Amino acid sequence: MRMRHFGLHRSNLQRIPGLANTAIAGALCILMTLLAVAPVHADESDTARNSLSPRIIELFGEPPLIPEGPTSPELTAALDAVFIEGLANSVWDDAQSDGMRAILASEDPRVSWLLADMLRFVNQPELGALLVDALSSLLGLSYDDGNYWGLTTDHLMAWDIPAPDDYLRYKRAIFTSFVPGWEDIFVPGDIDWRFVSWGGVLIDDRPYGTTDEPCNCIPAADNPAVSTAEEATWLGDDDIVFGVSVNGEHRAYPRQIMEVREMVNDTLGGRDLGIPYCTLCGAAQAYFTDGLPDGIERPVLRTSGLLIRSNKVMYDITSSSVFDTFRGNAVTGPLAEKQITLEQANVITTRWGSWKEAHPETTVLLESLALGRDFDFRNNRDANGPIFPIGDVDPRLPVHEDVVGVVGADGQAFAFTRSAAMSALLRGDDVETGGIQLVLNGGGIEARSKDGRELGSHEAFWFAWSQFHPTTRLWPG
Repeated sequence: MRMRHFGLHRSNLQRIPGLANTAIAGALCILMTLLAVAPVHADESDTARNSLSPRIIELFGEPPLIPEGPTSPELTAALDAVFIEGLANSVWDDAQSDGMRAILASEDPRVSWLLADMLRFVNQPELGALLVDALSSLLGLSYDDGNYWGLTTDHLMAWDIPAPDDYLRYKRAIFTSFVPGWEDIFVPGDIDWRFVSWGGVLIDDRPYGTTDEPCNCIPAADNPAVSTAEEATWLGDDDIVFGVSVNGEHRAYPRQIMEVREMVNDTLGGRDLGIPYCTLCGAAQAYFTDGLPDGIERPVLRTSGLLIRSNKVMYDITSSSVFDTFRGNAVTGPLAEKQITLEQANVITTRWGSWKEAHPETTVLLESLALGRDFDFRNNRDANGPIFPIGDVDPRLPVHEDVVGVVGADGQAFAFTRSAAMSALLRGDDVETGGIQLVLNGGGIEARSKDGRELGSHEAFWFAWSQFHPTTRLWPG
């Protein structure tokens, strides 16, 4: 069903700031012309539907028909003309006009990924309306006013709509034309680029050790200054901290600071660490960034400004390699070629009063690292569900259920419902499964093997843990 509730006219294009005589302005004129005519639907004999579960059909509806086989040469040429030549040159001529006509006339839902990518960056209502109208025609979606990009992308994810051939090249052209600095990020690798989106901030590409300088990004902290527990009078006993212990040394990373920084490169107990925090996933993690094979320089982790399935995309500024934030393995760049996976340390989510009582010798980050901000995303921003697209969610637990996640020595992932595990541990019951046992530490929970070795556990929202560990097993308790 096509949308008709925007009431736009071609003359409105002249009122969009900064679009006169640009490639995008020309595209809008073509879109207006094409969307005024009802599409001719493809012959079902030449198409195929994805094989989806009844549950997904119930939640997201029937998917559109998907053409079989590779993207046609005609459509490939059209995509090149619009997303490569048009964006690179900011010039709109007959080639781009013909290309846009061919894209819309193809009725190939696979190109919806590229239109949705464009929609993510649009801040002009007229342009957004036209893109949404085109997506409605291609996907058969009806929209109410709201987050059109998010709703579209959720459906594309849940339906598992394939991307057009050479998708990364087109996506790279779109993203780098809007936000410079991503040229080294959008490269081939072990990552599904369909699910990568913009988080709304710029890349943090500052050199190591310069993180006190301001940036229009989420500012990582390198070797942050710390104080003793006694000196940290600014923290209340009920404030949430992320506790890390390495070789007998303990440090607290207050959530107020981590919500501002989202990434810390630190040294504790003689070991180098990279500590990402994803506010969207409720997950703080700690990775050892030393002890790597000879010839590999210490990774310095930064926030890219990108998301994948509503989880932050972190990268190493030294090698420009992208890491899977949840699993710690390099997925692009030189470190992916060398199959580098960072070892995780336990992160204990707890309250400051409990942590300092258990570890009175702990150090804690200085209040000044919060940059004068006092965020509390956890209890309000995500109250109605994830605010970025994630598609379908494993239905075994509510999306924002807190779980303690851990990967066993054999690679099998396990998730423990935090509230139930905490109640059992406080009663003195054993909490274990698959050779993994949970124990109390500083008012929080950590995972250990039966012989007492740390296993690199952390807490996260269920939707995030289950997406990155889809074969995870649940603690039967």
